[in-house]
Amino acid sequence: MVNITHKSNSLRKAIAGAVVLVSSNKTIHAIEHKLVPKGDVFAFAKVAALFAVKKTSDIIPDCHPLPVEYADIRFRINGLQIEIEVEVHTIYKTGVEVEAMHGASVAALTLYDMLKPIDPTIVIQTIRLVEKKGGKSSYPLKEGRSVHAAVIVCSDTVFQQKAGDKAGLAVIEKLKTYQVDTLHYEVIADEAASIVAQVEANTDGTIQLLLLVGGTGVSPRDITPDTVQPLLDRELKGVMEAARRYGQERMPYAMLSRSVAGFVKDTLVLTLPGSTAGAIEYLDALFPQILHVFDVANGERHGL
Repeated sequence: MVNITHKSNSLRKAIAGAVVLVSSNKTIHAIEHKLVPKGDVFAFAKVAALFAVKKTSDIIPDCHPLPVEYADIRFRINGLQIEIEVEVHTIYKTGVEVEAMHGASVAALTLYDMLKPIDPTIVIQTIRLVEKKGGKSSYPLKEGRSVHAAVIVCSDTVFQQKAGDKAGLAVIEKLKTYQVDTLHYEVIADEAASIVAQVEANTDGTIQLLLLVGGTGVSPRDITPDTVQPLLDRELKGVMEAARRYGQERMPYAMLSRSVAGFVKDTLVLTLPGSTAGAIEYLDALFPQILHVFDVANGERHGL
């Protein structure tokens, strides 16, 4: 089974469709007037589809069990075709397209089973995904978007060469997957003057995204948030609320992070934990959707 623990819960929707073709108007008449010997075919098919949606993970080996929070099964007669539509919603880490398709499949099979005694040539024509929404696929990387970043590691230990940098380099590699190019990388000591100098140097218009890695905890030398916050022109509190919530679901010490985020002039500044795992978790929590701020800055608004 695919590991989805790095994903965030979000509203996910899917609609699947199926088409059942009958051979004559007599069959359609029997359906519409509830004359099919086995009973009301649409009522039976709806119940069967609902069971199928909720039992998908029991049947399809690689499907994750998930909370089905809404399901609707719709039928429409179009000539000799019976069109089935199954819509499923969840708030979870993975999508519900297989659940919707499973429901449509079982609805179609139920129609087949109930109608074949009066129409032996009935055919299931198609089963397909009609639409899916939610998850990171709803925030695709935009072609032509150019984001230049600076990654500054704030660590006495690494600056004094008592240890090598892992977190900063991991952040740079992760940013590449989001089409973000790191133009500047540097290691500095946990000193307020050094942090201020880096913020001033990297918010001159060349860098759109400044990431300071380290110094966000509760030790006496963890001064990155205290130093950066007064420099912010516009703080984005919701950004780090989302990151801490994501981290807390995976590591109980995440609640101790004091990371801050916001704009200095037109540069988005993010302060990340100094541990490699913590820094990458914050990127998983925030990207690619955080890149939407650059679209808004360019005059493109999508419901904010």
